[in-house]
Amino acid sequence: MAGGRRAAGLALGWGCCLLLCCAAASKLEVSTPAVVEVESGGTARIECNFYIPGNDSYTYIDWSYIDHNNRVRLCRIMGGKLLEENTDYKGRLSVGEDKALSISRVTVQDARTFVCQVGAGSYGTGENHTELHIYKVPEAPEIVANTGGVSVQSSDIPQIAQCVSRNSFPPPNITWHKNGEQLQPEEKMVKIPATLTRESSGLYTVSSTLFAHVTREDRNSLYHCTVHYWLRGQRHAAESRRVNVTVYYPAQHVKLQVMPSSALVKEGDDVKLVCEADGNPAPVFSFYKRGLAGIWQDLTSLADTNSGVLNLHSVNKNSSGLYKCQTLDLDDMTQLEKDVELVVNYIEGVRVKMEPSSPLREGDSVKLSCNAHSPVPLNYQWSDEEGRKVTEGNQLFLNNLTFETSSNFSCKVIAPSVPGLEQSKQVAVAVQGKPRIVAISSPLYVRQDEVVNLTCKAIAFPRPSVHWNVNGTAHEYVENQHIASSLTVRVNHDLLRAGAMCRVSNALGVSEKHIQLLDQKTPESKGVIIVAIIVSILVVAVLGSVIYFLHKKGKMPCGRAGKQDIARNTSI
Repeated sequence: MAGGRRAAGLALGWGCCLLLCCAAASKLEVSTPAVVEVESGGTARIECNFYIPGNDSYTYIDWSYIDHNNRVRLCRIMGGKLLEENTDYKGRLSVGEDKALSISRVTVQDARTFVCQVGAGSYGTGENHTELHIYKVPEAPEIVANTGGVSVQSSDIPQIAQCVSRNSFPPPNITWHKNGEQLQPEEKMVKIPATLTRESSGLYTVSSTLFAHVTREDRNSLYHCTVHYWLRGQRHAAESRRVNVTVYYPAQHVKLQVMPSSALVKEGDDVKLVCEADGNPAPVFSFYKRGLAGIWQDLTSLADTNSGVLNLHSVNKNSSGLYKCQTLDLDDMTQLEKDVELVVNYIEGVRVKMEPSSPLREGDSVKLSCNAHSPVPLNYQWSDEEGRKVTEGNQLFLNNLTFETSSNFSCKVIAPSVPGLEQSKQVAVAVQGKPRIVAISSPLYVRQDEVVNLTCKAIAFPRPSVHWNVNGTAHEYVENQHIASSLTVRVNHDLLRAGAMCRVSNALGVSEKHIQLLDQKTPESKGVIIVAIIVSILVVAVLGSVIYFLHKKGKMPCGRAGKQDIARNTSI
């Protein structure tokens, strides 16, 4: 019995399968894609494939769409002809040989359900549906930062920036990021409200605003927004540019410094006291200097209170002291202050002492001592009036003085630790003595009645006077301890015979020297004889050359005949 029931059941199963296969093979089948995605402005193509038993031909093919649960026919294909209905799609439809429906210039309003229905006579009708999805890639997001700035002390959550994405379909969503990290809404700290607007074109505009509390560390933070959208089943994103927001915060520290460095300031320099605070915006700056009895003197009127700079021009030692910068934050009225010591380096009281201080005579010795006062170590250099360095140290020894030693010596006082800080003092070393004649124009060759200059140069101190024992026009030239006199005279017989006397005198003595004048006749006659001898030698040389030349050319017969006689005698 059991075996009989199993056999009967198996036969029944095969029978059902056979009936189903036969039923499927005898039924009209229509297939279309479930979803078709097209970008707005493009062309949508929806295929419609069908199977008619026995490969019979269709009676008609209708394309339609669903509008609020109503079916609206677009066109009918019947007898190989396309019959297009008068709808909003007229002029944008086409049907291919494979009966696929094409819709050109699609818009977001075309996103609906389309139906392909096939009629096949006795086999009835069959249909299938396709969802047409339209998409539009959003434009690049536009971000606008808060131009007014944001305060860390704001009680309300301040606005950081706004982000807008235009012309997209379907609507995207926007996320916010700070320094690359995504921000999430957080109660009382971060808010991200958004608005969605559908334009007349059917496209969407999405706007998102970021509200967030900030700290002083956010002064360098960069914010951006990202638009996320779906395309062909995949998630895509587009980022905005990065923006920075001005952050306002009170100062926590203040710094006051001297520029250039306080260690290098010297008298005559222009100095800046620069006060800096780490708040934004910068606070209001005030400057003070501590005076006598610890009373602070207000110097704010001399400063730029916005930039925090106090300018001190051509400082001196009285400019040294303690300076203070004070800041005031106008938001919370908090004050900070900082002080700095200004040291102005200087050299004063430069003096030169000469020992002995009594008048100096030739052969004497003298010691020059140079001293000055300064808060920094000093070096000393000595140089002569030509600027040549003589020695270093604060003392200069001069031995065995002469008139030539007399000069103006300079003591230069230098502060090596402060470049450019130096002062100089000059002293005159004058060696006194009677005049000494050092040069005269003697002997001097002259001619009778000739106008000549007689010169006499001497050295002495105090300044001497020069006298001549002959009459003429005298001119004097003085340079330091030197004096030169030039006497213009006409030569006569008495001057040739006696010459001239130069006499130089001062309070300490007299010196004189004789100038000898010689007549130029004797030297002139000697010159004539020498010239005559030279001319005679030249004449003899020219005559000898002429005789030799004529002899060579055969123009002297006596010479040739004599030569022939000699030759004849030799042959005998």
